[in-house]
Amino acid sequence: MRDIVTLACSECKRRNYNTTRNKKKQTEKLEIKKYCRFCRSHKTHKESK
Repeated sequence: MRDIVTLACSECKRRNYNTTRNKKKQTEKLEIKKYCRFCRSHKTHKESK
């Protein structure tokens, strides 16, 4: 049911986090505001390949 997805920073495009999501219940891409250690601030992280 749950698939592993990778989250990438919207500013520097680096892949920082891995998480899971239920593809049947949530059809759109995941978007979470998290800390980016490369930018050294909180940025929006979007689901990537």
